[in-house]
Amino acid sequence: MNTDALLPLPGESDGLELPIAQVLVDSPLPHLDRLFDYRVPMELAEAAQPGVRVKVRFAGRELAGFLVSRSARPSTSHRLTPLGKVVSPVQVLTPEVWRLAQDVAARYAGTVSDVLRVAVPARMAKVEQGFAMDAEPVALAPFTPDPVPFSGYDRAAPFLEHLAAGGSPRAVLTSLKGYGKSSWEQQIAQAIAVCSLSGRGAIAVVPDQRDLDRLCRAVAELLGPDSFVRLSAEQGPTPRYRGFLQLLSGERRIALGTRSAAFAPVRDLGLLCCWDDGDDLLIERRAPYQHAREVLLLRAEQQQAALLLAGHSRSTEAQRLVDSGWAQTIDPRRPAVRAAVPRVISTSDSFERERDPLAALARLPHRAWLSAQEGLQRGPVLVQVARGGYAPALACDRCRESARCTLCQGPLSQAKSAASAVRCGWCGTPENDFHCRHCGGTRLRRTVAGIGRTAEELGRAFPKVTVVSSAGDQVKDTVPDKPALVVATVGAEPVAENGYAAALLLDGDALMRRENLRAAEEAARRWFNAAALVRPIELGGVVVLTAAQSEAAAALVRWDPAGFAERELALRRELGLPPAVRLIAVTGVLASVTDFMARLDLPAEVRQVGPALSETGAGAPAAAEYRVLVFVPYALASRVLAELRAVKASLSASRPAAPVQIRCDGLDVL
Repeated sequence: MNTDALLPLPGESDGLELPIAQVLVDSPLPHLDRLFDYRVPMELAEAAQPGVRVKVRFAGRELAGFLVSRSARPSTSHRLTPLGKVVSPVQVLTPEVWRLAQDVAARYAGTVSDVLRVAVPARMAKVEQGFAMDAEPVALAPFTPDPVPFSGYDRAAPFLEHLAAGGSPRAVLTSLKGYGKSSWEQQIAQAIAVCSLSGRGAIAVVPDQRDLDRLCRAVAELLGPDSFVRLSAEQGPTPRYRGFLQLLSGERRIALGTRSAAFAPVRDLGLLCCWDDGDDLLIERRAPYQHAREVLLLRAEQQQAALLLAGHSRSTEAQRLVDSGWAQTIDPRRPAVRAAVPRVISTSDSFERERDPLAALARLPHRAWLSAQEGLQRGPVLVQVARGGYAPALACDRCRESARCTLCQGPLSQAKSAASAVRCGWCGTPENDFHCRHCGGTRLRRTVAGIGRTAEELGRAFPKVTVVSSAGDQVKDTVPDKPALVVATVGAEPVAENGYAAALLLDGDALMRRENLRAAEEAARRWFNAAALVRPIELGGVVVLTAAQSEAAAALVRWDPAGFAERELALRRELGLPPAVRLIAVTGVLASVTDFMARLDLPAEVRQVGPALSETGAGAPAAAEYRVLVFVPYALASRVLAELRAVKASLSASRPAAPVQIRCDGLDVL
């Protein structure tokens, strides 16, 4: 080997102790997902520190990247290109976030560059003016632990004591109430405040803006409005980058935000929290489609931090952590459950069916109407519906099969007016001559009424009562504590300050009929979230569930989310389905998927299903998307994912006409 080629050019890097920079080039191409060596010129020696943003020449173009490290010797014998430019001296990529990004990319068979686009926000040059890398932490308001939020919970006190002493406990919390002093946001805020007593920082991730608003108010009440940084895409780039720098400098050590906040550069990290980890809003919408819960789990292991997963229900992923002993449970004792939750009535049980034989057919059974009428005398009544719009779902009038578009197989729907055209909900194609592909029927019927039609019907049923709608772009955060019918889609339920007097959970069968492995789990999560907003039984609180008998409905009646998750996980283990195993979906045109799978050397224990036509595979046969599902035991996951990444990088280098998409553990895959 010619050692002269390893030396820097004379006069440009002479005297530098570490003249070689390892740079991660910002590129989505899998075969470029590695570090490249560049020579550090003398004029950039001081500014070119690990973690800064740089510009480099690559394949004849100027690309952005991160300088990850510097070394004394290069890894190649070729003459090195000089580093082009240090964009900013601020070291935005910390070693902890760099290692986390690598772990996330490995877990989801993605590229580190894609992960860092989420982890490190875009630079705002004006915000960096006056930035100091080391700043004094903001003084927090005096805090004394309050026993009220965790009153009646097993193992809550030991968890908080361990946290305050500087320990790293890991727990799964089943929260009872969605409002008041014992609500979930008060519990998470209490845990964050207790962690601050040990001098450490904390991160809390929630699914959406409404949850974030509630949590921010709760933390501000305990530690002061300047104690934390809020991180979310809705803030805009400037406030988000300012908050990022405040965390980076150590000025603030508490980060509250949506899914990208899981990567926040919090110093002295002591606690990681995630609220409602079963919500699919916590899944990143861009490759590699990581789930915020999994990012927090990786970070807890990497930085030896405490972890708290909280929810009104319990996901099967959280139950797997409990079963493995990785996390402990913080569950309310049964006396506390009976004192805090409303009475839950299922219209499908034998007693209710005997009293009202038509309850199973009616969308608003007599029991639900009667409970709403009685509840309106005490306060607001919540009505949860499955979907927005007016009548979004149509089916064949003869066989009740879902009506589908003949072009793309999307669902047919109809606007408010009965004379409105029937159109495909996916491609918008009008359907003027419907023929059922199952029975040949030509007539359509509405199967699920949307929020618009429900509000209209309830307005006629209760003519003197105010009807409030919460859905889509018109989501209400709170409602006054006075009689009103609050009609909301799932996930858009406003909070009543003193709780709802009653709740009607409609369209339960529509939720359970979703063509998804997690239909029951998701229905239970949505029911528990809505029921937690209702007053306890001693104050007259009642929840009426209109759904057929099922394990999910029975769990709500018993108020036993932990037991339901345990049974659901046991069934998944028996069937070899996620989360008992890892699930990898490979999607693309048939030729690409077949070629990709042929290149893999998978162990015999790995199960493969497909290729089969994907649900989104509409269009011409040559362009239709096919999908292969790969079920991988956890013990083999690292090996299989490394193989996937290697094959994907190899194909990327050869520039195939149609690359495949890889998704790991997607909640919407099955």
